[in-house]
Amino acid sequence: MLSRTSLAALLVGSAAMLAATGSATDPRHATGTPPTADALTAPPPTLPKPSVESLRPLDFPGLHNLVAFHDEVWSGSVPQGEAGFESLKSLGVRTILSVDGALPDLDRARARGMRYVHLPIGYDGFDDVRKVELARAVRDLPKPIYIHCHHGKHRSAGASAAIAVSLGWLTPDEAAARMKVSGTAPGYAGLWRCATDSAPIAAALLDAAPADFPERTMPSSLVAAMVEIDEVHDRLKLAQKSGWRAPEDHPDLAPLADAGRLADLYRMLHDDHRLDEVPASERTIMREWLVRDGLAAAQLEQLIEAMGPPTSDRGALAQRADASLALLGASCTACHRQHRD
Repeated sequence: MLSRTSLAALLVGSAAMLAATGSATDPRHATGTPPTADALTAPPPTLPKPSVESLRPLDFPGLHNLVAFHDEVWSGSVPQGEAGFESLKSLGVRTILSVDGALPDLDRARARGMRYVHLPIGYDGFDDVRKVELARAVRDLPKPIYIHCHHGKHRSAGASAAIAVSLGWLTPDEAAARMKVSGTAPGYAGLWRCATDSAPIAAALLDAAPADFPERTMPSSLVAAMVEIDEVHDRLKLAQKSGWRAPEDHPDLAPLADAGRLADLYRMLHDDHRLDEVPASERTIMREWLVRDGLAAAQLEQLIEAMGPPTSDRGALAQRADASLALLGASCTACHRQHRD
């Protein structure tokens, strides 16, 4: 088994090997300590399972935007409370794969005999190393597998599409069509590229990826997350000056992806034990700040996404987006004054 660094090196120049070897799709159980056999016994499904033929997402109690990318691989939203995990149980789900930044609800999954794997990706896409890790997890872990992000429209769909192509289940065009069913916004260009630029991955390359799939992937530190929040906020200010579009002199900016990442960072920190780094007397205020700014960032993401269709009232949406960014900016300034300056 290779480390993630070694796997990255192995990926370089692997195109010839892929063409010669082809893909492997035989499912095998991963190493590690899975739930007991009794716990993994799925109850008779009582909900209709998502189908690859369906052109509309499904909604169930506590679960939204379910779309099939394979017979037993489904994309959707984060499970919400007891209702969401009960819906997963009724669907017979055995493995939950989160590509969201927030930490998974391990207790509710374990109580129902489901295994959680946490391999987060960004709104701007993910590298080939992460793609191989995701593909191996889906190839090897017990199915049905439920892949989720927060909304179930963008990152989970992009990851599911790339996985389906990597395992030889769908062509890039077919995978992109399933992303459209999920409602993935055109502004998430990096996610679209991860799917459309994918190709079947050779079995040897999948076998080289780590099989010790993590239940939780922890952020590096509270300080690092705060630095990234500042960086994302600066990029959003540049996009704002160009009418919430990527400026001509900075075409690599992706305001929709940045707004999504900002919301993700606030959600992640609100769930993170790293708030223990904050003095006890300030934690309550810090949590309130994270919730408030997380909601503002989520609203900003929705507003930028709504500017995409040509029928949108872009001017009115831009004014509301300006107000959301101003709120976030004022909060950042106040936080810096108290904790950093």
